[in-house]
Amino acid sequence: QYAAVGVIGNEEYFKPSGCDLLFILNFVPFSSGFCWGNSVERKIYIPLNKTAPCVRLLNATHQIGCQSSMNGDTGVIHVVEKAQDLKWVLTDGPHPPYMVLLEGELFTRELMLQLKGSSRISGLAVAISKPSPAQGFSPGLKCPNDGFGVYSNDYGPQYAHCNWTVWNPLGNGLAYEDFSFPIFLLEDANETQVIKQCYQDHNLPQNGSVPEYPLCAMQLFAHMHAVTNTVTCMRRSSLQTAFSLNPEEVCDALSDYNVWSTLKPINASSKINPVDEVIIVATRIDSHSFFWNVAPGAESAVASFVTHLAAAEALHKVPDVQMLPRNIMFTFFQGETFDYIGSSRMVYDMKMDKFPIRLDNIHSFLELSQVALRNSSVLWVHTDPVSRRNESIQPQVETLVEALINSSVGANVTLQEVGQSQPLPPSSFQRFLRAKSIPGVVLADHRTSFQNRYYQSMYDTAENILMKYPEGLSPEETLDYVTDTAKSLAEVATVVARALYQLAGGTGNTSAIQADPRMVSRMLYGFLIKTNNSWFQSIIKQDLKGLLGDELPQHYIAVTSLVNTTQLVQYVLANLTGTVVNFTKEECLNPEKTPNPEKEMYVYTWVQGSRDPNSTSRVPFCVQSTVHLTKAASPAFELKQWGSTEYSTWTESRWKDIRARIFLIASKELEIITLVVGIAILILSLLATYFINAKAHVLFSSPGDGGTVAY
Repeated sequence: QYAAVGVIGNEEYFKPSGCDLLFILNFVPFSSGFCWGNSVERKIYIPLNKTAPCVRLLNATHQIGCQSSMNGDTGVIHVVEKAQDLKWVLTDGPHPPYMVLLEGELFTRELMLQLKGSSRISGLAVAISKPSPAQGFSPGLKCPNDGFGVYSNDYGPQYAHCNWTVWNPLGNGLAYEDFSFPIFLLEDANETQVIKQCYQDHNLPQNGSVPEYPLCAMQLFAHMHAVTNTVTCMRRSSLQTAFSLNPEEVCDALSDYNVWSTLKPINASSKINPVDEVIIVATRIDSHSFFWNVAPGAESAVASFVTHLAAAEALHKVPDVQMLPRNIMFTFFQGETFDYIGSSRMVYDMKMDKFPIRLDNIHSFLELSQVALRNSSVLWVHTDPVSRRNESIQPQVETLVEALINSSVGANVTLQEVGQSQPLPPSSFQRFLRAKSIPGVVLADHRTSFQNRYYQSMYDTAENILMKYPEGLSPEETLDYVTDTAKSLAEVATVVARALYQLAGGTGNTSAIQADPRMVSRMLYGFLIKTNNSWFQSIIKQDLKGLLGDELPQHYIAVTSLVNTTQLVQYVLANLTGTVVNFTKEECLNPEKTPNPEKEMYVYTWVQGSRDPNSTSRVPFCVQSTVHLTKAASPAFELKQWGSTEYSTWTESRWKDIRARIFLIASKELEIITLVVGIAILILSLLATYFINAKAHVLFSSPGDGGTVAY
């Protein structure tokens, strides 16, 4: 244990009082209670509360991520602001191991591999770069979800492993490396400045001289329980569950729920008619970055699923949609970042007759990929060149493409078809093609490689999709302010809605089908900037208020059921496509008790509503919708095929403690002196106690004890 002395910032740390010395030197149990109001720990440590750790993830073959030792890792802080500063921590510095505070723009694969190979590094704290790195930053893979899409040695081998197109050329694969030391993201600029000030006051070399003690140090706790791969950790967890009364599992499968609804209601507890046709519209709702639960996903997920929601709303407003020959299913897949968890599970359920819609019911498939960063308003239509060789598929794909292009006439969106030699980009549609040849298209803002320079990155934020607000707006004004990005995405949603109407057999005039830019603005604000806004508050259940926070929203799948993103997409979709019905709270919560003959066709939700203008109370109401949830858990875990190469096998390690703190450490010499003095005082205390106890009858006897007292 380090002895801590000195001053950090404007506060003095560990100037021992008599109470502190009593606790430190005697270790008597009552002293900690006696001194509770003057905690030694609070004098020594400054906790870092706004941090995000890198955690360990595992799949069938290996582990990725970071971890600390069981009791945390400690090192002397050294700030690295330019590449030349690395020499001090790697070779010159006399006080290893070092805890590196790294500027965000230096957080690159090349630099990290240098640190990874050094025994002089005990951990890393990364200061987020503002503005975002101009050169781009993507810790994902150059070929996302490689091996789990449709292209393989048996299907379009020339397209497998991104041989034809490298989709994410900026991907450095950093998030898929394994680091043996902890790495934390510093999310608060004020905390970063406190660390830098501590470094400047105590650790900064002056004129080439070695800094003197006390030195500023950092301690990071992020010990992971799982090791090696998913096969190993799941086997250990299953053994614990089978033979232990108090099992301690070491990892959990990444899982959540998909959100889906249909344009025309269906009975979700039974199968639809085999001759009924359904058009599937799909998008993903999750993202990822190097750090745990830091996944803003503005371009990679949010812009596309907001566009999807806006298109669903626009279609539901069309008067004759219930009379269309074909149904439309709006699907929002969770876990697609990790080898298509959500889509692979839905395909599996369809094949196993565990879903109301079968693969044979699918008429066509339309997926919204990344759509916010268009060049000259061009949106590219991607198709699968292999399935188009099928004579029955080719004309259906042409019909799809034609409907989309016709729907863009007169809009501020130009749709262009990618050449038929170009394979599909990473998409959920690929998982459906693995099961059955289905006509389908993927809409994206890129023809070849991604436009997104921050794919799977902490920098894929609202700024990345050019969301800008005037200064001085109140939260309510910001919520309803229509940005240029919202207008652009509303145009895309309009084109998609019109095309879907035609594909479903609609013959009416599509010019009236129009997505609402104001609603798109609200959704972008809620999913990218602040979930705790008046609109989101009004459309959720009262007991789910904890979903809404003032932190920036994140869209990581995690391992808990129903993450915030899933629930919010569920309630937004119900609000945009559902109907307010005149039910009491009791009837809404228990629709089976009502005489309504269509109760099995709908889902009923009692939401808290908006605030009454004349009071502080809310006006709740009941929403009738067709919004459902279905599992987004990889079939590999249901089948217990933890080493599967067919399905995703990603798991997340468990941990007990994740935290970070800084403090001052003394020299080894002072530590030894402190230890020796403490031992000496302890020995003297024992000797004094023994002497006093042995001579107690002499020291504590009174002069009159020897005689008899007479009265």
